[in-house]
Amino acid sequence: MAPQVEIKVLSTTAMKMVFEEIAPAFERATGHRLAVELGPSLRQEKRLGEDEAADVAIVTRDGAESLIADGKIAPDSLIDVARSSIGICVAKGAPRPDISSAEAFKRAMLAAKSVALSKPVGGGASGVHLAKVFAQLGITEPMAAKSHYGAGGAAGFAGLVVLRGEAEIGIQQMSELMAVSGIDVVGPLPAALQSVTTFTGGIPTSASHAEASRALLHFLTTPDVKRVIAAKGLEPA
Repeated sequence: MAPQVEIKVLSTTAMKMVFEEIAPAFERATGHRLAVELGPSLRQEKRLGEDEAADVAIVTRDGAESLIADGKIAPDSLIDVARSSIGICVAKGAPRPDISSAEAFKRAMLAAKSVALSKPVGGGASGVHLAKVFAQLGITEPMAAKSHYGAGGAAGFAGLVVLRGEAEIGIQQMSELMAVSGIDVVGPLPAALQSVTTFTGGIPTSASHAEASRALLHFLTTPDVKRVIAAKGLEPA
């Protein structure tokens, strides 16, 4: 039997609730320990790009492929784990904005007093996409004046900003909204404005425990884990 090790995981925050549920089962089954560090995908990709050591990375598919090109992730190790849509939340019991179409979403954004979201530069995939959406709708300037950006990672969830009463509406990955109790998730962005992000697992070339890393990546593709992924607001890949 392989020696028991600690597996360092750099993961997108979108996987927070998944890891909270599955980590004990993986640790019981393998004897390995998981040390999961969560953060926006772009931040995790930057850390890996700057040669920070890790055993498993879960970042965007585009980010993983870029890291392969830079020699930071083993090219034969990639496994798509989950797909994530962007959604909208409001405070518990607050009126739910109409987001049934792109035009309705635009009206809701212009009517909102404040909106919480991920940073468009150096933040998560949703923040990058929302900047493009606001530009597409011609509302970049009015939205800049009312946008509140989280600190990144679990502490910066848009839902927490809404929960504290610091923003009227929160926009982020659906799984990240669902991770915050005490708010109402209105639903996903309208299809015309939606962006579905594929999160991919891979083994960094800096990994100290490649065999254990492969065991974790395989575990993430098992039927039981796929059921957890689906229950936490993501779509199994």
